[in-house]
Amino acid sequence: MGSSSKNIEQAQESCYLEWMSLQSERIPELKQLLAQRQSQHGDKDNDDKLRELTGKIIGDFKEYAGKRASLARRCSSNYYAPSWNTPLENALIWMGGCRPSSFFRLVYALCGSQTEIRVTQFLRNIDGYESSGGGGGASLSDLSAEQLAKINVLHVKIIDEEEKMTKKISSLQEDAADIPIATVAYEVEHVGVPNTVVDQALDKQEEAMASLLAEADHLRVDTLAKIVEILSPVQGADFLLAGKKLHLSMHEWGCMRDSRRREHMVDAEDNNIIFDACTTVNNWATTTTNS
Repeated sequence: MGSSSKNIEQAQESCYLEWMSLQSERIPELKQLLAQRQSQHGDKDNDDKLRELTGKIIGDFKEYAGKRASLARRCSSNYYAPSWNTPLENALIWMGGCRPSSFFRLVYALCGSQTEIRVTQFLRNIDGYESSGGGGGASLSDLSAEQLAKINVLHVKIIDEEEKMTKKISSLQEDAADIPIATVAYEVEHVGVPNTVVDQALDKQEEAMASLLAEADHLRVDTLAKIVEILSPVQGADFLLAGKKLHLSMHEWGCMRDSRRREHMVDAEDNNIIFDACTTVNNWATTTTNS
């Protein structure tokens, strides 16, 4: 094979890095159109451009989900604790990504924070401040009662879907200790020796995990699209901009925390505790293998 060939994990990581790069590229596009919309005070042509861009962004997400589904068929377990993620991101992961319900929390958070900012601006009488007056939804702080009602109904439905999927993955995790895997592990003389029966059982589980990943990604894409449908063009663009900045920021914050963690020194007393614990585990593994 050529030098450009990749193993499955490298291909999955490359797909992720391309996705992160695309998200970074979309941020200035969103900012530019939002700034134009603010300066032009509700120009219809600008709203059409915002709809087109938000449509492209939803399409980006759908295409990325399709690539993940294809790569997951070859190895799905990588997506449940990706090596290309930081520990912080993996600690927050759900079914290979974020919870769709977190999109709603972002809407609520932005709605509250923007309202607070606008009130502060009004009280301080900052130059250039204009009340929206209900004129087409200038920001998420202008969500109408009808919009909020639709978002709340959708939120409840998505939480229900998440719970159903969580039960499915819990069942799969429990199956890992089921027959024939548990029986083979108990009966083999040496721990971890290759076994055809175990490989077949784990392959079947990986297939099920790949299907669940695709299902979760579909729910994420569908939820995002339905939220944007409820919002005005400006609100939708504002929401997607916040989501992208949050995703990219969490990765960078995770990297910074990892860097600080690697620089942290463990004192001698702590080091002895870690050494003793590792020795105990190694002795147990040796005893088990030789028994």
